[in-house]
Amino acid sequence: MIAALPPLIPKFSALAPDYDLLLSDVWGVIHNGIAVYPHACDALMRMRARGGVVILITNAPRPSEVVSRQLERLHVPRATYDAIVSSGDVTRSVIEQRRGQSLYHLGPERDRSIFRGLDVHFAPSETADYVVCSGLEDDESETPDDYRARLESMLARKLFMVCGNPDVVVERGSTLVYCAGAIADLYATMGGEVLYAGKPYRPIYEMALAKAESAAGRKFALSRVLAVGDSVRTDLKGARTMGLDFLFVTSGIHAEELGSREQPDSAALTATFTAAGGMPKAVMRELKW
Repeated sequence: MIAALPPLIPKFSALAPDYDLLLSDVWGVIHNGIAVYPHACDALMRMRARGGVVILITNAPRPSEVVSRQLERLHVPRATYDAIVSSGDVTRSVIEQRRGQSLYHLGPERDRSIFRGLDVHFAPSETADYVVCSGLEDDESETPDDYRARLESMLARKLFMVCGNPDVVVERGSTLVYCAGAIADLYATMGGEVLYAGKPYRPIYEMALAKAESAAGRKFALSRVLAVGDSVRTDLKGARTMGLDFLFVTSGIHAEELGSREQPDSAALTATFTAAGGMPKAVMRELKW
């Protein structure tokens, strides 16, 4: 039985006293890849000012320090967060566990920072021991289907794939572009073995909770942890997997299917959450104190 749709709340300050830790998505909540959302940064800074801890949890296929530099370029104040955990961090831990094996990198050159400082031997897909997929090589013009022939060749060799970004699409300005998750999903439907390094899977949340405990010097009751995000596929599902309350932001990747960025349709919201298997704790158009 799916619960009733929670109300669209105007201010995060009404929820803040119920939580000690926020695990906030980045792309779609704090920025859209091009422009920062000042209200969201303000809300997170106010949460920290009242004693809360904020960990940014992102499916970016890059190490957290690289994500931090990107946020700096977008003028996200450093006071917005205590720490960052990325799917790139989880991917690096998998690579370290496979030390001595060769890998084929499927993704753009800009994602090569994921391998920096690791003892990595690169090889073509014809001879590599496994694959790390961080995205499409040209996400502005390609679709996952452009990779089908390459994936069939990899499948013939039964290559294991690490997906460095489980997102299927992400906003870049007002445009949706495909991510590594779209390629990984295609490979999985073809019969390939895939490990998804980020949300909605447990490893990235466990790493985030560990960073939060390190930053605060104490443990957090899961009942006092709130996840924030704009994706039902990764953010909502991940929160449910971990038993966390979830705040859904409507102005992200689902905005158009929900009817409007300014005023989402309640029937569309209900249908989206019902299809996802559960309701969030609360819904906001944008994260705003």
